[in-house]
Amino acid sequence: MRLKHGLLVIVALSLVAAIAFNSHGDAGASPLPQGAEPPDRVVRLIFIHHSTGENWLADDNGGLGRALAENNYFVSDTNYGWGPDSIGDRTDIPDWIEWFRGPETERYMEALFTESDPNSAYTRSLEDPGGVNEIVLFKSCFPNSNLEGNPDDPPAEEGGYSVGGAKFVYNQLLEYFGTRPDKLFVAITAPPVSDPSYAKNARAFNNWLVEAWLNENHYPYANVAVFDFYNVLTGRGHHHRYVDGGVEHSYIPGRNTTAYASDDDHPSRAGNLKATEEFVPLLNVYFHRWQSGEGVAALPPAVTLAPEPKIEGQSEAQPTTQQVPVMAIVFLVGTLCAAAIAVAIAAVVLIRGRHLAAERPRPSGPR
Repeated sequence: MRLKHGLLVIVALSLVAAIAFNSHGDAGASPLPQGAEPPDRVVRLIFIHHSTGENWLADDNGGLGRALAENNYFVSDTNYGWGPDSIGDRTDIPDWIEWFRGPETERYMEALFTESDPNSAYTRSLEDPGGVNEIVLFKSCFPNSNLEGNPDDPPAEEGGYSVGGAKFVYNQLLEYFGTRPDKLFVAITAPPVSDPSYAKNARAFNNWLVEAWLNENHYPYANVAVFDFYNVLTGRGHHHRYVDGGVEHSYIPGRNTTAYASDDDHPSRAGNLKATEEFVPLLNVYFHRWQSGEGVAALPPAVTLAPEPKIEGQSEAQPTTQQVPVMAIVFLVGTLCAAAIAVAIAAVVLIRGRHLAAERPRPSGPR
């Protein structure tokens, strides 16, 4: 009986050790990389968007609203019908001129900076810290990925919905952003579509925003940044994120349409969750850079990389061994090691018990 109790105790202790080891391993998988820590105070943020942004913010979809709150951002947003002259109705790329460079810009910005209410459904767990909105996120919807023209077109004032027209608009925005170093403006690229007709143009324009926009304009301040929502949604292995002290902007050339389709071209929940995971730490980096006032050169430039080519016959949705999380491997190894130790100890105790039983002298006669 003592032997059985001893075995149970040993197995139980071994399992506890395995759980403790793997719990420790899981805890080490979630901390943000150095430099991507949340602000040390609650910061007011407002997001200009329509339905795609609404889905991204929602708790049961992309979870962006909750994730931002967990990183010390008090989030408000605009949507259809919002603001003076219902300016919230107009968020296509050409409309940004009206927002930021038009005759009513000061009136619109006064309303934008003081807005403190949600216009979409998402959890807001933080108390309003007071004051005004310090961070402005702005995004156009997926039809703005259907840009006409050619990938290398230069800025064109009369370009409309084209590569050249979009470049002209974003160049104009810098004129206003440069007058407001007290605000952080984050341009979020329009999500991709499934139709490949203008996909190369969308890729070229968004690459220009990430890699060339600020540099071509010799923009001297740290209050403007870009998140390539488009790129993140064009492939399972495509990224725009902060890793190893720099920005990774990676994709496989030629994959320019949505990889996270829903019933239409709104990004799926999986795509929105991926975007949240990559965007929030990068926003933290942009925030700290802006607060330090170190300028655009303080952040290493984004580098476009080509990930490993897809193995013949392998679906893109299936991760390669290089994509398996390290902590999952650690978890498996830890569990196997703990189980092996438990079996070994149990075997030793069992053999020792049998040995002692064999050596014990037997009674010489009946009692």
